[in-house]
Amino acid sequence: MPILGITASQNYPRTITVDYLVIAGGGGSGYPYGGGGGAGGLRCTVTATGGGGTLESALTLNRLTNYSVTVGGGGTSSANGTNSSFHTITSSGGGAGKGNANSGSNGGSGGGGGGNFGAKGSGTANQGRDGGSGFTDSATYGVGGGGGGASTAATNGSSSSGGNGGSGVATSITGSSVTYAGGGAGSGDARASKPPGTAGSGGGGAGSQSGTGTAGSTNTGGGGGGSGDSSSSGANGGSGVVILRYSDSLTITIGAGLTGSESAASGGYKRATITAGT
Repeated sequence: MPILGITASQNYPRTITVDYLVIAGGGGSGYPYGGGGGAGGLRCTVTATGGGGTLESALTLNRLTNYSVTVGGGGTSSANGTNSSFHTITSSGGGAGKGNANSGSNGGSGGGGGGNFGAKGSGTANQGRDGGSGFTDSATYGVGGGGGGASTAATNGSSSSGGNGGSGVATSITGSSVTYAGGGAGSGDARASKPPGTAGSGGGGAGSQSGTGTAGSTNTGGGGGGSGDSSSSGANGGSGVVILRYSDSLTITIGAGLTGSESAASGGYKRATITAGT
């Protein structure tokens, strides 16, 4: 189904160069004593990319041609986020954080394990980092591990608090530096006044001691924050985003089924930001 076309005068060369930032939806968090959701996988050609990988290469595309786009949604309670894609580039949805004694899921970035030593989930190479493991002390008070971020791994839960979400990646594809794809914080435990961890920079959600954690931020791919007790549910991950950068001599058409906009020319480029749809 044609959904995205790039047009320009036929007097110009047929091929064009397009930089991209493709971020998948973040993982939902777990409960009770849940791990934070892992951030959505991040692939980028400007400034930095996910997982500590080598910066990706811009795409060479044809004018007057339609290319497919999908913007992934954030995962719901204990569920992975959804993949995002542009043409041949796909980023994997963030791994879900899990509840007590359960292992975090693998994903773009790994989900955090639940209290009672739930194991961490693993991130995807060149997209994101691992989550953290959960922890339970001798009195059976449990906290969750953090969700992995696109830049750094989460920390494990400990005797003092839930695990911290991993930090996201800062990129200047929009013309200014913005951080995306942070991991959700691991839950705390109100029974023992153990606080949750700290959310990862780039849209990761805050964890809770009791009740539901905070959702990951919209269009960042941030993971949901871990939820603290059995009266709650896991928090949703943040939706992903696709941002394209190209010469300011070009115009992009964002087709039916997508939500997005094209910026004014700045610094020799225009940018298209696509925030939802397929």
